[in-house]
Parts: sequence; C-alpha cells; structure tokens
Amino acid sequence: MAIKERVGVVVSDKMDKTVVVAVANRVTHKKYGKIVGQTRRYKAHDEENACHVGDRVRIRESRPLSRTKRWAVADVLLAANRP
Repeated sequence: MAIKERVGVVVSDKMDKTVVVAVANRVTHKKYGKIVGQTRRYKAHDEENACHVGDRVRIRESRPLSRTKRWAVADVLLAANRP
C-alpha cells in the first residue's frame, strides 16, 4: 500500500506543532465538463514548528494524531519570503 502524499500551501500556523495546509486540485465538472478548482484543507503535524504561512510543503499521511489531524509535514519545498 502506497503512502499518500499531497503538496500544498500553509494557510495557518497558529496552533502548537500543527499547521493547516490548503491543497488545490483541478477537476472536471461531472455535468458541464468545465474545469473547476477545489481546495481541501488538511491539519498536519509539524514537530519543530518550522512551517510558516505561505510555505509550500509536502504532507504525508500518518496515523491519527488527534481528532482531526491525520497528516504530517514531510518537508518544506519552498519557504515564503519573510522580512
């Protein structure tokens, strides 16, 4: 069984050891055939609090860590520009 991975952007880092990652996906509408964008938000475990808002990260599926947290940050692909 393959481990699921997603790439997305961190939209919130206000929690301790947790970030919210928005993963965008483009799908074809079933009835109209038009391509529409969908965004899904995942809570991911960030042990070192290394991720910040705007960072592009890869998240990996993990065991349940809390009621809503089932993903963990695998690595930071692109850090956001911070002053």
